[in-house]
Amino acid sequence: MGRYRDRAVVDIHKLRDDCLNPRHEDGKPKARVFASALGLRQAEASWLRKQLLGAAFEEAVLTAETRFGNLFMIDLEVATSTNRATVRSNWIVRYGEDFARLTTCFVRLK
Repeated sequence: MGRYRDRAVVDIHKLRDDCLNPRHEDGKPKARVFASALGLRQAEASWLRKQLLGAAFEEAVLTAETRFGNLFMIDLEVATSTNRATVRSNWIVRYGEDFARLTTCFVRLK
């Protein structure tokens, strides 16, 4: 998956309005953990986006082949001024496309 790094897409709305949003129906558990583990809130969505785009795509693990495309997972060590944690990001490379698109991310609890 390393060849997709330069064209990877991380929608800022996905991060700010879902993964880091404490009021989002599906995102609030992720948002609580991002805040408590790394001190990240919605205002830091752009910072998190940069971290995800800098992930080691060559270390991506193929997790499934679906009717929509291939799904990959990347674990990324993220450090903030308050702590360090592993952020798991999930990606899809849709059939007919030549780039990876972030589907979700969350802090991995140990």
